[in-house]
Amino acid sequence: MATEIERKFLVVDDAWREQADAGTEMVQGYLAAQEHCTVRVRLAGSGAKLTIKGASAGISRSEYEYDIPEVDARTMLGELCEGTPIVKRRYRVPHAGHVWEVDVFEGANAGLVLAEVELDRADEALERPSWAGEEVSGDHRYYNACLSRYPYASWPA
Repeated sequence: MATEIERKFLVVDDAWREQADAGTEMVQGYLAAQEHCTVRVRLAGSGAKLTIKGASAGISRSEYEYDIPEVDARTMLGELCEGTPIVKRRYRVPHAGHVWEVDVFEGANAGLVLAEVELDRADEALERPSWAGEEVSGDHRYYNACLSRYPYASWPA
């Protein structure tokens, strides 16, 4: 079984841009988003993937990811997904032995910038960069599946 161990943080400033790559445009939607399982389709650059994730147990959850034809992904996004598509640009930023992924959201989630880092173990030591603010790993509002149903722009101030 594949396991994703990930921590997520709000981004507090643009200092991450100094080390970031050029970024990759992403559009993703959810075929199913339930408490015990999500099924996501994503277009990223010139590729497409179907991802199934299990329920979170702390910062860990099962994850299965498969390459799919781009035309199939576009059809699924247009015809089968629930909620609002997630549109974002993902940047990879190296820091202290880890590669952080910074997502700058667009559309209904514009204004939200999140940083994620995948770990090998839940108790792995992690040096947070100065631009990584409040940890929101356990806050379901910041899960992309939730953002597709309840976009950031609709949150109370």
